[in-house]
Amino acid sequence: MFAQLRAACVIFLMLSLITGVIYPAVVTAVAQVAFPDQANGSLIEQDDKVVGSELIGQQFTEPKHFWGRPSATAPVAYNGASSGGSNLGPTNPALAKAVADRVEALRAADPNNKAPVPVDLVTTSGSGLDPHISPAAAEYQLERVARARNLEPSVVRELVAQHSEGRTLGVLGEPRVNVLKLNLALDKMEKK
Repeated sequence: MFAQLRAACVIFLMLSLITGVIYPAVVTAVAQVAFPDQANGSLIEQDDKVVGSELIGQQFTEPKHFWGRPSATAPVAYNGASSGGSNLGPTNPALAKAVADRVEALRAADPNNKAPVPVDLVTTSGSGLDPHISPAAAEYQLERVARARNLEPSVVRELVAQHSEGRTLGVLGEPRVNVLKLNLALDKMEKK
């Protein structure tokens, strides 16, 4: 019996070392060499200061900024340590109220905009951290942002086009706009 216990302990220790130390170290080393930016969080720096990540949304509420998808993380919005959807089904009254409140906030921010509100501006993503909006969501907000910054809509539209991404490999996902990158470009342009 002790021989079997000893063998089991040796196997346990070996597998713990392989799967808990060696494998993670190799994967980390390969990631650091092959994809250093992504392995370190796809951080965005401005003036030698980290201002965010390409992969995690941020909350913007000023009229001069594009607003991203709502966050489902609680108690703090866009909390990377609390990733997850709201798990509210389409018939849930809490979801219906949250969507109605978000539509009302968007309408209050731009009362002259009578266009339909794009769904990604009023619903959360599966992770609750989505940093992107659809081109339609950017177009919906374009006039408000241009007005708040005293810019021509065509100038803002050009920035949106510059910060738009197509489908990955031409077929995966949907076209999208990174909200943080777009807002940083707008802020940088305003400083000039």
